[in-house]
Amino acid sequence: MRDPNYEPVGLAELKRLLSRSGITPETCVVTYGYSAPLGFWLLRAHGHEDVRMLMGPRDQWAQMGRPWSTDVPAVAESAHPPVLADDDLLASREAVMSAVNEASQLVLDVRAEREYDGELFWPSGATEDVGRTGHVPGAVSVPIALLRAEDGTLRSADELRGVFEQAGVTKDKALITYCTIGNRASEAWFALRYLLDYPDVRVYYGSWVEWGKATDTPIET
Repeated sequence: MRDPNYEPVGLAELKRLLSRSGITPETCVVTYGYSAPLGFWLLRAHGHEDVRMLMGPRDQWAQMGRPWSTDVPAVAESAHPPVLADDDLLASREAVMSAVNEASQLVLDVRAEREYDGELFWPSGATEDVGRTGHVPGAVSVPIALLRAEDGTLRSADELRGVFEQAGVTKDKALITYCTIGNRASEAWFALRYLLDYPDVRVYYGSWVEWGKATDTPIET
């Protein structure tokens, strides 16, 4: 879903990935694991209707005694049609630029505090191939850890609502979430859209790996 520089792949490459995986527009796709929210959002943001997600970390499946396999399935390649981006779910860098200082919109940064404050570029603390650190001007910080329970799943709707409302994230705003490469941003999007019924939420897929490496984007620390 991303190239070697962590930039989002293009629509043609995404189509090839879906075809290679044997996915058609009628396929029921279930995402799980570390990037489950990103996979869920990515498919929905490109027109796939039947998408499900296993909530929480992958290990919970085996811990519950569910079947597990290391076999690689044989998948017949499909003839997936061209995919199109849904601008109601996906925000471009230009859309984020337009949202800065726009009273009717709110940019939501769900990275850790040290990333938001400009101490880190990558959440792992890696120092190679990094760009500028900080955050989108005016972005509200709601670290993804505040949205998760101890087992790694999302907290209850009431708890989530309290976290967002305390941060001033209200339903009358058009929201754009971002993190470093989109995974945490997609998880926050899922919570806002599906658990709390916020009407207008998009994910900035490029996220900080695009914004922080660009030379013409404003940054605050």
